[in-house]
Amino acid sequence: MNIYVDNAATTKVSETAITAMLPYFNQVYGNPSSLHSAGQLAAESLLIARETVANILGCSPKEIIFTSGGSEANNQALLSAAEIGKKKNKKHIISSTIEHHSILHTLEKLKKQGFEITLLNAHKNGIIHPDELIASIRPDTIFVTIMYANNEIGSIQPIAELGKICQEHGILFHTDAVQAAGHIKIHVKKENIDMLSLSAHKFHGPKGIGILYAKHGIPLTNLIEGGAQERGKRAGTENLPAIIGMAAALQEAAKHIDKTAAKLIPLRDRLIEGLTEIPHTVLNGDPIQRLPNNIHVCFEGIEGESLLLLLNNKGIYASSGSACTSGSLDPSHVLLAIGQPHEIAHGSLRLSLSEENTIEEVESIIKITKESVTYLRGMSPIWKDLQEGKRNYVI
Repeated sequence: MNIYVDNAATTKVSETAITAMLPYFNQVYGNPSSLHSAGQLAAESLLIARETVANILGCSPKEIIFTSGGSEANNQALLSAAEIGKKKNKKHIISSTIEHHSILHTLEKLKKQGFEITLLNAHKNGIIHPDELIASIRPDTIFVTIMYANNEIGSIQPIAELGKICQEHGILFHTDAVQAAGHIKIHVKKENIDMLSLSAHKFHGPKGIGILYAKHGIPLTNLIEGGAQERGKRAGTENLPAIIGMAAALQEAAKHIDKTAAKLIPLRDRLIEGLTEIPHTVLNGDPIQRLPNNIHVCFEGIEGESLLLLLNNKGIYASSGSACTSGSLDPSHVLLAIGQPHEIAHGSLRLSLSEENTIEEVESIIKITKESVTYLRGMSPIWKDLQEGKRNYVI
């Protein structure tokens, strides 16, 4: 039996999305920019998909830009804000230490261009305190970007409150909602969000398609030049099948969001309960304000990569953290940011559920993980030193 619990990395495309996409490969295949009937039929479908997404997010269709995914949307949001800042002679940006690398790396790029970056510390539970945002705001602050929910430890930020603070200070507010969209109800107007990024493959849509929501009146900087598509803000013929699939997947996720959460939260909590029964184990992220499908723990005295290999051999497909950094030997920057020492951060395990997972699978994961951790600790000289008192336990 194979158990897939790496849905934070990517999800299986739903049958609903596949069915919606199929006609757009060989029936409605015109270019939406073409003036003939085939093109206009495609353009009409593109508009309907845009309206569908906008209705779910609580914005106007004209505020939706289709992108290749969350990373592109994040880049465009930050670089657009930077251009606005240059024109206003404001070069201070606030973010956090636990952002996705598409944010952090872009901030490093902007730092080299003369921008000053303040990274707010995420506390032990991975939550940003609003009062610390207030304290960091300066007269030259142009932009704040804080992720909605963390991709590794699952902590959900007080986005509406953070957005309100930015609104009161006349500062643009962006949130990377890649992990939140399709799992948490989002309304950009009610939550004071000026810009938002999401990616379809995190909620059972296809890969390679995403969205940047940008509030009306925000001038966007183009990353891709060449055509008038997306109101001139993102050149290139639209990937219509993927856009249709994304809209269908997001609509389905939004329709069942309460029902899905009601199923996933008990499974999540049972996994947390079972795994933290293992001695010297810690849960990362807030136990309450967390994604309904996220479990992230660290086991003292083992290497996460070895655990993943053992679980894989038993048919359990999990991860240690972000799929974007899975080839790195360095410990997770998120775990280090919330105060986990290197030796603990190396022993991490992230499980991310979907509505297809069952309680039987959860119990199997707990049993097999317990056996695997015991096996690895039995071979570990570090664990032997801990047991013999030559080292002090951290957890």
